[in-house]
Amino acid sequence: DVIVTEVDPVRALQARMDGYRVMTMKEAAPKGDVFLTATGMRDVVIGEHMKVMKDGAIMGNAGHYNVEVNEPDLIALSKGKKRVRHALDEYETKDGRHLYLVGEGRLINLAAGSGHPSSVMDLSFAAQFNAMMWLKKHGKDLKPAVYEFPKELDQETAKLKLETMGITIDEWTEEQKRYAKSYAEGT
Repeated sequence: DVIVTEVDPVRALQARMDGYRVMTMKEAAPKGDVFLTATGMRDVVIGEHMKVMKDGAIMGNAGHYNVEVNEPDLIALSKGKKRVRHALDEYETKDGRHLYLVGEGRLINLAAGSGHPSSVMDLSFAAQFNAMMWLKKHGKDLKPAVYEFPKELDQETAKLKLETMGITIDEWTEEQKRYAKSYAEGT
């Protein structure tokens, strides 16, 4: 049973439509056994939530640095901390519960695992290379700003990755391409 907590109403609705229960973190805190953040935002899990978590609750972060789970709040609620296994710390709270934090709240795949698999890294490096080549060609025409990775480069990178995996996909015909740009046909 997965519970999703979310601040974006569209994402919350998507989660609900995908069959997940959706509620606030305050409502989820006493219900959950494992809390995994993936937000890119600080203070997603804070002392207020930790105070009502079940004995044995596990917290981890897959999102952004080590600020999503507020470790200083956890320390303040605890009378002791011990390493119970690689990348897993047990905090004994002042009320006698045991809460666990994976990888000191750092990115779980890096802190508690062996990092990104090569199949992910080659894709990441290919996208970065394509971006550098695009910047070499178009960079002098750009003003200082943050730009979105062009969709065409994303598609090119994905197509190359699929080719290396021996996967071919369909392509639109010329007629389908024209149709996609027009609303002249259909109901």
